[in-house]
Amino acid sequence: MSLPVRRLSTSEPGFSDDLTRLLAYDASVDAEVEASVAAVLADVRARGDAAVLDYTRRWDAVDAKSLTELEIAPSAMRAALDGLPAAQRTALESAAARIRAFHERQLEVAGKSWNYRDADGSLLGQKVTPIDRVGIYVPGGKAAYPSSVLMNAVPAKVAGVGEIVMVAPMPGGVRNALVLAAAAVSGVDRVFAIGGAQAIGALAYGTATIAAVHKITGPGNAYVASAKRRVFGTVGIDMIAGPSEILVLADGTTPPDWVAMDLFSQAEHDEMAQSILLCPDAAYLDRVLAAMARLLPTMPRQDVIRASLEGRGALVLTRSMEEACAISNRVAPEHLEVSASDPHRWEPLLRHAGAIFLGAYTSESLGDYCAGPNHVLPTSGTARFSSPLGVYDFQKRTSVIEVSEQGAAALGPIAVELARGEGLHAHAEAAAMRLGAGSGND
Repeated sequence: MSLPVRRLSTSEPGFSDDLTRLLAYDASVDAEVEASVAAVLADVRARGDAAVLDYTRRWDAVDAKSLTELEIAPSAMRAALDGLPAAQRTALESAAARIRAFHERQLEVAGKSWNYRDADGSLLGQKVTPIDRVGIYVPGGKAAYPSSVLMNAVPAKVAGVGEIVMVAPMPGGVRNALVLAAAAVSGVDRVFAIGGAQAIGALAYGTATIAAVHKITGPGNAYVASAKRRVFGTVGIDMIAGPSEILVLADGTTPPDWVAMDLFSQAEHDEMAQSILLCPDAAYLDRVLAAMARLLPTMPRQDVIRASLEGRGALVLTRSMEEACAISNRVAPEHLEVSASDPHRWEPLLRHAGAIFLGAYTSESLGDYCAGPNHVLPTSGTARFSSPLGVYDFQKRTSVIEVSEQGAAALGPIAVELARGEGLHAHAEAAAMRLGAGSGND
């Protein structure tokens, strides 16, 4: 089976423009989606529970008389965990343990308060405290995502968040046992079987049944993304994610089937996902392409994979691995695999990526489920300035300042001079008074 994925070469004239077109992604929001979301959020803000129930009835085909009927009790979550097949429960708990261990290390390294005294005896520092209440959105309209529960709830729990409220659409009232079990393993406090923009509105503004949260994390469809964008400022959000991405840097030493399947692993998400392979070995690119053509018919989601690869995929011949690394930095991919015999040789050259997967045995899918680091990653080139979801996203930092009398004498004149230069005389006087030099002593 042929697979008309584009072939590019950095030696060809116009490669830079070709790459720019390949990476182009229209992130503009559909006007109809925006209008619909604005109306839903306004309604939820005005009518609370009643509005959420109306939209859940309309879009999820769940007819409930109160939101309390749609809250899933902790006992139900525990029952779902206890009812899992042994292999599935072991996998879920093992993944949760690895994710928890990684995020606990984040807490040790960067999640603690600190302070010091300077030479004048003034105390300066930073107080790190967890967010009181967080809402996590778990998609559920077309598929179940227990991994999203783990990746959002576990770091929130490690950070010390006081209450974790999870929302997940459950069309037709069908409750996925693995999702509920993941909530139990992660320590989620409350779960509501609601989704869409109405769930985001309920979390952001609060209703009679759901207390407003302070931050919302988790992926969703265009309506959820638009709602998160609109409530930002009332609450914090993690990010607005674009289509999934993978970029593979290969030196030609990894079995071609492995790389082909890694490219498929992101292409199968949706038609707008992006899979790119960079390699200095033209013969190896041929072998990977042949493997892709041979393996594609075995994929249940082959139509989605084909559309993704034809629309936004590419196999790129580079002059060298060094050049491949430079192109990778330009792309700043969500997932970056270094499929090479000596991946640590190239890792220092890589500056921009959501997550870097080193070596032929490190498939991106391991990072999605159970390696430990978070799979909520920046997309669409935002890895140039953004980071993966982590413990730090569920904490806030407060500056702590205690100035001694000696410190006030040293810092006061500096503050007075700068404040007067800005024309803010009350600022200047507040500092000057601590020097015994108020307005009457100028």
